[in-house]
Amino acid sequence: MRTAISTLVKHKYVYFMLLPVLVYYFLFHYVPMAGAIIAFKNYTPARGIMDSPWVGLANFKDFFESVYLWRLVRNTLTINLYELLIGFPAPIILALLLNEVRSRMFKRTVQTITYLPHFISVVVAVGMVLDFFSSDGIINALVAKLGGEPVSYMTEPNLFYSIFVGSNVWQHLGWKSIIYLAALSAIDPALYEAANVDGAGRWAKLRHITLPGITPIIVIMLILQIGSMMTVGFEKVMLMYNPSIYETADVISTFVYRKGLQDMNYSYSTAVGLFNSAINFTLLILANTISRKISENSLW
Repeated sequence: MRTAISTLVKHKYVYFMLLPVLVYYFLFHYVPMAGAIIAFKNYTPARGIMDSPWVGLANFKDFFESVYLWRLVRNTLTINLYELLIGFPAPIILALLLNEVRSRMFKRTVQTITYLPHFISVVVAVGMVLDFFSSDGIINALVAKLGGEPVSYMTEPNLFYSIFVGSNVWQHLGWKSIIYLAALSAIDPALYEAANVDGAGRWAKLRHITLPGITPIIVIMLILQIGSMMTVGFEKVMLMYNPSIYETADVISTFVYRKGLQDMNYSYSTAVGLFNSAINFTLLILANTISRKISENSLW
């Protein structure tokens, strides 16, 4: 206890800098959790949270019996599986490739080019995607020049997953690779020198030094990714979808937005959101437990 207090006093200014972050999470992430009780009530703003009638699990039952349940869960899981299979390894591969580049100028140029899309707002990024894949966009222009038939990409339900995930990879590839580049820079150079003395080639060093060196951070990022398998941000989906692709574009977050803010069915939308959070929490616990038993790397 004394050690903790002395450390706190010694580094008080560092902890003081952390205070705004703690206040933010407390006010905007923990305090609102008390409002989750309306998922078990027939909430109306006029009566307030405490005076609204208790309905128990009725809102959850309505959602489980809804015709939209399977579509929402399927679309949310499919998008996240695409992200896991394509979006997750992409920044790792980029970081490994950049780590092998010897030209500093080329490396910095590639990093700058891949970082820039991350700073484009979602609205602008979606606008670019819609322009590129429109009937008279650059993609169809290239297809026509190559002798193909133009396709209405943004009205084809089967293409939504690929366009959504592909644009995500393009926008965040470079930014996500930063953490892996940082992990690579922490590997002891003496290991590579010893490998050179032993006559190891690039592939051997990659397999036996580089990959084991960044495995802990890969495992942690994988656990976090699995812990959000039922989450897809509604902003980008809502900007991209239209009635012709609802079948594949409608996800849980957009459904919650429509029911809660547009239809003003607050209790029902809260129940759906609470169900979604419970599934994510369960997946996070399972992923962390399995990882700790298999690889001895985990979040806690």
